[in-house]
Amino acid sequence: MIANRKALGRGLESLLPGRSSAPAAGNVQEIGLDLIDSNPYQTRRNVKEEGLNELAESIRASGVVQPVIIRPSANGRYHLVAGERRWLASKRAGKTTVPAIVRQISDEQAMEITIIENLQREDLNPMEQARAFERLSREFGLTQEQIAARTGKDRASIANFIRLLRLPEGIQEAIETGVLSFGHGKVLAGLANFPEQMEKAAREAVQKELSVRQTEDLVGRLLTPGSKTKPEKSAPEQDPNVREAQRTLERALGVKAEIHDRGSKGKIVLHYGSLDDFDRILEALGGK
Repeated sequence: MIANRKALGRGLESLLPGRSSAPAAGNVQEIGLDLIDSNPYQTRRNVKEEGLNELAESIRASGVVQPVIIRPSANGRYHLVAGERRWLASKRAGKTTVPAIVRQISDEQAMEITIIENLQREDLNPMEQARAFERLSREFGLTQEQIAARTGKDRASIANFIRLLRLPEGIQEAIETGVLSFGHGKVLAGLANFPEQMEKAAREAVQKELSVRQTEDLVGRLLTPGSKTKPEKSAPEQDPNVREAQRTLERALGVKAEIHDRGSKGKIVLHYGSLDDFDRILEALGGK
């Protein structure tokens, strides 16, 4: 956690041109609140009202302690880059100006700073993080490795967040509202090729308040159903270790896997239903 915070801090410092560890007083200006427009790259959708009201009360009593960061826009106006809660609370507190640092910042830097600031504050829910990472990739052409380096997260986490966007809207909403966790979403994404089973698993996870581990077991059973439908040709019982390895492969790759073990020999069969599945399998196995 400490290492992550340091990485995030270095990323934010490097994205602010001319920024020092403590901005000089001369760099801070009082800018009219009516001249500042909202951040077009803000990925956070919800601001907690209780916390915003508390901050507004604090600003009424003591003013804004830390300046917001803005960048010049058209016609003498500015776009907010960092400090959305301070900007909103200042309005709510009845202020007409806010202390601000004006920076010449590109669109890409503005979006990165917004994401990093929210990650440092842990303000983004999993779906907001997923949309933010996907937008960095789509709008600015950043690879998952580049996004990971700039946000302090590992590449595998970035990939798992982006995979949440493939989930049905109802499951995404459950994750966004906290009914299901990021871990639940990651596990359910393993049923991407089986939408009906995914919906069934999600409903059961919510109704029975299953843990992530219990949801993993449920998904494993759905991916590898028993042989009850063919009692006349019962297959040899699979070794528990082989069965667990098979489930591990399916959870990791998000596709159906079969392990045919014959002592020290055998084969692994991976089923893919789309080119995305195929590319993900290759990447996971070290392919380009």
